[in-house]
Amino acid sequence: MADPNSAVSTLINQVLTDPDLAHSDVFRQMLQAGLQDLIEAEATATIGAARYERSEDRATRRNGSRKKTLATPSGEVDLAIPKLRKGSFFPSLLNPRRRVDKALYAVICQAWIDGVSTRKVDDLVRALGNESGISRSTVSRICADIDEAVAEFLARRLDHTWFPYLFVDATYVDVRHRGRVVSQAVAVVTGVSSQGRREILTMSVGDAESTDFWTQVLRGLRERGLKVSTETDPEGVALVISDAHSGIKAAVKAILPGAGWQRCRVHFARNVTQRLGSAHSKPVNALISTIFAQTTAEAVIAQYKQVAESLRASFPDIADMLESAEVDLTAFVSMPRQHWQKIWSNNPIERLNREIKRRADVVQIFPNRESVTRLIGAVLQEQHEEWQYGERRYLSEISMRKLVTVLHGQTEVDPVGVVMPLTA
Repeated sequence: MADPNSAVSTLINQVLTDPDLAHSDVFRQMLQAGLQDLIEAEATATIGAARYERSEDRATRRNGSRKKTLATPSGEVDLAIPKLRKGSFFPSLLNPRRRVDKALYAVICQAWIDGVSTRKVDDLVRALGNESGISRSTVSRICADIDEAVAEFLARRLDHTWFPYLFVDATYVDVRHRGRVVSQAVAVVTGVSSQGRREILTMSVGDAESTDFWTQVLRGLRERGLKVSTETDPEGVALVISDAHSGIKAAVKAILPGAGWQRCRVHFARNVTQRLGSAHSKPVNALISTIFAQTTAEAVIAQYKQVAESLRASFPDIADMLESAEVDLTAFVSMPRQHWQKIWSNNPIERLNREIKRRADVVQIFPNRESVTRLIGAVLQEQHEEWQYGERRYLSEISMRKLVTVLHGQTEVDPVGVVMPLTA
């Protein structure tokens, strides 16, 4: 017997009550209702109990829902994905990683057709069910669909909000170019919006991380509406976080006026290890880390100077490194205390780079630059959507309102520390 509360039963009752409904978009609504019932059934199986049901097998409880629009041949349907109090749930029938898998499939097949694939790629193509091969027209059709979606994503306007924080980094992949395998830089820029949510702003492929390359990347963001900070309107890019690459720093200075630059503390620790070796660097880095354990801007600066001075006798080179990097390593103190741990390193974008490398390692050697954009662009688009529809914000709305106060030059006392106005 059908559940009288199901989406399909509800729709049937509506059609019986209003016959004209059957002549409008009833097929789309039937599909939407059927999908919603399947989602609810899978959620019930995951939870171990239906709505309002008492059961010893219950593992968790529902906690509202989030909306998702799904494109279908009958039109767009609006679905409600249940949220859980413990754990996460995403219905298997919606295939959350489908776009990335299609992109990976297309890149592998393109390499296979061009005759440049490795034995591993050959095995993957056969494992995907292509013992007899795959036609160029099929691959072209798959690629065209993905390229259109990725191009639209990477060219979208950025003036719907403002992004006070940008994270900038690059990773490298091998690409076949003019008969040779060359290393190519894949630049990725993510931002934190004024709502405290992360967004992937762009990616770009180039020969190397030169100043010209990074200037082109950041200029592209400006052309798409990225807001910069000015004297009259400081609500623009306030801080750019990256490693100590001279090309990035020069590009930020040229293209993003009014923005500060935070040198990643993790990369600085790696620089110390490279200089001293792993054995000697551990106690030194432990001492340097005490700088970031302070809870006020004044305490951070005081501890910084004390650490640099204490290292002067035993490690003069490291003391010099600290002194020259003081402004860049402590740029975070100008921001609200609640943001410090989120903005003093490039760790968030490095996790994203690891996901990029995981996918790229399957391909090994990309057949061309276009395939790099296709696969990595699809990976980034999927991650972007997860951030947008996810339950948690990267930074709270309350702390983002406090940031507005700081950017407008108003000093405010924080419950756990002093927030200083942003300085140029």
